Amino acid sequence: MTRLRRLGDFLGLKKSIVGLLCMVILVGMGEKMAERFLPIYLIALGGGAISIGLLNGLDNLLSALYSFPGGYLADRLGTKRALLVFNLVAMLGFVVVISVPTWPAVILGSVFFLSWTAISLPATMDLVAKVLPKHKRTMGVSIHSLVRRVPMALGPVVGGLCIDRWGTKDGVRIAFVAALGMAVVAAVAQQILIEDEPRKQQAPASVRRNPFAVLREMRPELWSLLVSDILVRFCEQIPYAFVVVWAMQRIASPVSGTQFGILTSVEMVTAMLVYIPVAYLADRSHKKPFVVITFAFFTLFPLALMFCQSFGLLVAAFILRGLKEFGEPTRKALIMDLAAEDRKALAFGAYYLMRDTVVSLAAFGGAFLWQISPQANFLAAFASGVLGTLWFAIRGRDLKN
Repeated sequence: MTRLRRLGDFLGLKKSIVGLLCMVILVGMGEKMAERFLPIYLIALGGGAISIGLLNGLDNLLSALYSFPGGYLADRLGTKRALLVFNLVAMLGFVVVISVPTWPAVILGSVFFLSWTAISLPATMDLVAKVLPKHKRTMGVSIHSLVRRVPMALGPVVGGLCIDRWGTKDGVRIAFVAALGMAVVAAVAQQILIEDEPRKQQAPASVRRNPFAVLREMRPELWSLLVSDILVRFCEQIPYAFVVVWAMQRIASPVSGTQFGILTSVEMVTAMLVYIPVAYLADRSHKKPFVVITFAFFTLFPLALMFCQSFGLLVAAFILRGLKEFGEPTRKALIMDLAAEDRKALAFGAYYLMRDTVVSLAAFGGAFLWQISPQANFLAAFASGVLGTLWFAIRGRDLKN
């Protein structure tokens, strides 16, 4: 028991964190069984490249628009109540997609279920900041990121099996039915395990009257990180929705649904292997090198993908893609460190509001670049990543814990 307690302390596994992780696994598993195959599902329902670009653009735009109210609600309602509300929103989206198998209905449903990660992330980060001491925050964020990759790794494999067994239309709908059931269980589990919060100190009157006043409080270090983060997310999102189309339809030796699920699992397992050692080092040293390295991995993936024409080469590319998570928990922990102690969720949401609003343009633009050629899409993404990485390498501040 002593060793288990020490391990739990090392990993930051408090009761509320365990409840949070249960929610992440259940909702994430259901979501990733279906969400990763939505571009193929849209095509099967009669949508084209523009519908895929619309889906990916909405994903980024809604992530931006929902992050800020997500942070505001977490600060006002408390983490426990806010997470329940967010789960109910995701369930509504699942019901819409299950009930109406048309591509416009999928877009409509996505307005609700694609929001779950974005709208719940500020509350999640706020919970980590409240429960864990500052010197354990990177570890706490890393454990959250690691556990979140479990459903991201397993979900697409199960979803791919559903598609291979029942076809694209029926397979994706069955996956969404499973997602709805898991979300219900998650809502019950999080209410049991996450502890009630003591009454928190209110934010300043200026912030209560105008939540956007939190933007004026952002430190210059955070603005530098934001600019580079936007450019690097352009690199990620320009080709994001078309990766599955490239792998399953456009390369010389297209992969099956199950094989694409395996590729996603390779990416997630790679990320999971680096989380704990990187978190341990980042909590005890400078953060900037870890962020620069992860931005470099983001940048290299679309360039590598352009030269992949078989499953074997795609495996290598997806290992590279998994390594982009090298410094992601460090980046999130840095945002929390730089935000005011009494309104971290709101500041976190504001950061993501600005970032993802701008990045949503890249997702929409990716569809038009794809229509020119896949190579134009991948090279534009690579150029954005180079700019973002260089910006942070030159302008980013190196903060030490």
